[in-house]
Amino acid sequence: MRSPVEEIKERLDIVEVIGQYIKLTKAGANYKAPCPFHSEKSGSFFVSPAKQIWHCFGCQKGGDAFSFIKEIEGVEFGDALRILAAKAGVELAPLSREFVELKSERSRLYEASELAARFFEKQLSSSKIGLEAFDYLQKRGLPKESINTWRIGYAPDSWRALLNFLTSSGYSDLEIEKAGLSVRGNSGSFDRFRGRIMFPIFDFYSEVVGFGGRIFKNSRDDEAKYVNTPSTILYDKSRILYGLDKAKLQIRKNDACVIVEGYTDVIMSASAGIDNVVSSSGTALTPGQLKLIKRLTDNLILGYDMDLAGDTANKRGIDLALAGGFNVSVARPPYEDKDPADVVLQNPADWVAAVKNAKSIMDYYYEHSFASSDAQSAGGKKAIAKILLPRIKQIPNAIEQAHWLQKLSQGLQVREEDLREELKKVRLEQYSMGAGDDRPEAPVIKKNRNQLLEERLLVLVLKFPQTAVLLDEETISFFSAQGKETLAGLKERNQGQGTEVVGAENEVGKVLSLQAEIESINEKDAMQEVKFHINEIKKSQVRSTLERVSYELNQAERKKDVQGSQKLHEKFNQLSKSIQKLEENCKN
Repeated sequence: MRSPVEEIKERLDIVEVIGQYIKLTKAGANYKAPCPFHSEKSGSFFVSPAKQIWHCFGCQKGGDAFSFIKEIEGVEFGDALRILAAKAGVELAPLSREFVELKSERSRLYEASELAARFFEKQLSSSKIGLEAFDYLQKRGLPKESINTWRIGYAPDSWRALLNFLTSSGYSDLEIEKAGLSVRGNSGSFDRFRGRIMFPIFDFYSEVVGFGGRIFKNSRDDEAKYVNTPSTILYDKSRILYGLDKAKLQIRKNDACVIVEGYTDVIMSASAGIDNVVSSSGTALTPGQLKLIKRLTDNLILGYDMDLAGDTANKRGIDLALAGGFNVSVARPPYEDKDPADVVLQNPADWVAAVKNAKSIMDYYYEHSFASSDAQSAGGKKAIAKILLPRIKQIPNAIEQAHWLQKLSQGLQVREEDLREELKKVRLEQYSMGAGDDRPEAPVIKKNRNQLLEERLLVLVLKFPQTAVLLDEETISFFSAQGKETLAGLKERNQGQGTEVVGAENEVGKVLSLQAEIESINEKDAMQEVKFHINEIKKSQVRSTLERVSYELNQAERKKDVQGSQKLHEKFNQLSKSIQKLEENCKN
């Protein structure tokens, strides 16, 4: 009987799994992309459909679909199994070893959150006040289909309604508190959300990880209009984008992500046909959120107000995006005092047109800074320059920067030279999308010359199996332990296989086989190349041994060990001759 892991691997294509997280580009028989685990400009990250593996030749991370989900989601094997099982439609048997591993604390909290969402949905559709909330949502323009799709609910105005439901379902007060659904007070635990319209917040795979609750009726002066789930094992606000689970495919398809502030802005935009929209949930864009978007697109369309003059959090988020290489534009409807949800309610076509005709961030800054200040007065010129010069200095391209300086010079009717002098005084804060991320980026692994030579030789043998005849026992003895194991396997498997690549069955062999596929190697020179690499590996090892023998010889001479010195002299001379012979081989 097959295990759930084998069944999942059989049903899922690794390209499809990884392609939901990052943009993959066809590269021959494989796919490539910039690595999501370390900063790089060129694509070192490769995915092999044939071998169902991925590998980054920069940071050396790699593996199968399970290891990718573990790495990118920051979860353990059990949670990666649960995510992929749901995607593959594989049922995990209650008695299987994998199911036991699944019953981690994290899994319990996922289950509790899902039950809470169902509880709130039921209250919206069946309780008296819930039905009033449902009518309110429809009057705000939310269609019934959208309410059901986004699983909007209602939390009763009761201290323990949800707690009693979840405890009767087998969850402890502590588990419910850890899921962010309850609060512990002096007299015990009570529901965090009471008398509120509830918006479930989903992770990348549409699993409930938290909630946002808006007050409905009976609001008290001391109560906040909105209450959100606090940080939990499942929910980190800085790493979640509301609606991303539903928008991810459209973001990739449209090669753009529309960002708004509120939950209803997302829902109403989607009902108007804008499906590539997400919400930062009322906060400025964070490094973690930008990294999620970066996997899908480099183009951001902002759909919320920005205070140009102040040092606002929104401006910092935009600066982070620009520093991260995003192309940022702004969608502005005809009436700027309305949120996207209100624009859609009044006329959906206006919001669709605003997104379609979004202006670049620099055009937006320019127009609004001139509209908000008098460009004819000295004070107005100074205020406009204060807003625009830092934005211009952020532009990495000298030609584009010169364009905006010239335009500003004309608009303010001041000399461009004077603006350049002021530009020199501008000090920019250094932003990085890596800042604030709770998981450090993977380091790029630097290999020494021996490792590179071994790897290159293995790649040659994998791509040209006929060269394996050059790998005699003496040659293999010069390799590292891992190299010996892989080489021996390749030599055994490739004997008599013609030109077909038959890789070693371990992970090292798979990775090297992938590298052989993507490297451009001339078959005509393959045999000579293998000979050269074998010779270089032997020379490297002999030199290393020669250095050690030389040190031992000096030590023996200091101790006046005549017999030991004589043996080491003989060994030293033998190694020197070996080096000389290997050098001659290089010339031939």
